Amino acid sequence: MEALARLIRHEGGYGNHPSDPGGPTKFGITLADYRRYVKAGATAADVRAMRRDQARTIYRERYWDALRCDELPAGLDYALFDYGVNSGTGRAVRALQRLLGLAADCRMSDALLDAVRGQDAEALIARLCDQRLDFLKRLSTWPVFGKGWARRVADVRAAALAMGQAGRAPVRQAPVTGQPPAEPVAPVKARAAKAVAGGLAAAGAVAVHWAQQVGARPLVVAGIVAVTVALIAIGYLAFSYMAWHRRRRHLRES
Repeated sequence: MEALARLIRHEGGYGNHPSDPGGPTKFGITLADYRRYVKAGATAADVRAMRRDQARTIYRERYWDALRCDELPAGLDYALFDYGVNSGTGRAVRALQRLLGLAADCRMSDALLDAVRGQDAEALIARLCDQRLDFLKRLSTWPVFGKGWARRVADVRAAALAMGQAGRAPVRQAPVTGQPPAEPVAPVKARAAKAVAGGLAAAGAVAVHWAQQVGARPLVVAGIVAVTVALIAIGYLAFSYMAWHRRRRHLRES
């Protein structure tokens, strides 16, 4: 999942900055979260030893799913997810509700999802990132972490907008040329060869029957058969070449 990969790159590895109220943290998972979701009574050493797959599970179940990101428009899912991890899911939902003029109860409800669907997703992404940055600037730890937070929000905004644009981009289709779609080469080749062989064989049978009716010598009949077989072989080779040439032209044009 691209959103999770981006988030973990932002969060980085293990850290325990004295100014960070989260204390021991790895992949963005604090000691308190680790105790809540993985192991009660865990220590800083447990957080340091945390595996990446454990962090992914926590993020998926406790943040992504809790925020119902699978039901959000592309791009907005990532913007809200990263906000929720960085500042708490309740705060992220409340910010989104206020932007939409809804009661701020911190619940990711059906009503909130319906309101989101009625909005321009890209405009909502930009407004959510603006609100997030304003909130961060009001924190007492902004002088310490502000530069990194500002870079992160800017990166999330750019990536989320790109995801939104990609999510609504129309699927590219082959240009209309007025010609019917090219048939697969193999079926055309098989049908053409069968038709040629059948036609020539029928013609040969008629010729043999006529020769026998007029009392032609056996040698003449054998000659007719031989000519028929030769014509069948030539017809098959001709249509094989045509099918091969058509396939090459199709590949060059595709």
